[in-house]
Amino acid sequence: MITGRPTPPEDWECCESECTPCVWDTYYEDLREWNEQQKQLSNAEKKVEPKDEHQERK
Repeated sequence: MITGRPTPPEDWECCESECTPCVWDTYYEDLREWNEQQKQLSNAEKKVEPKDEHQERK
């Protein structure tokens, strides 16, 4: 689980030598995972519906 939004690498962190993986590849993968995680958390929150206090009691 990624706890916070990933931060992009600093300019000096990329050597532009086409490394595999590049720091940018790692960043974009982490960002993709973080976005997916946020989407799942948002969907989970939407599924939790507040109880309607005005519903009839049986």
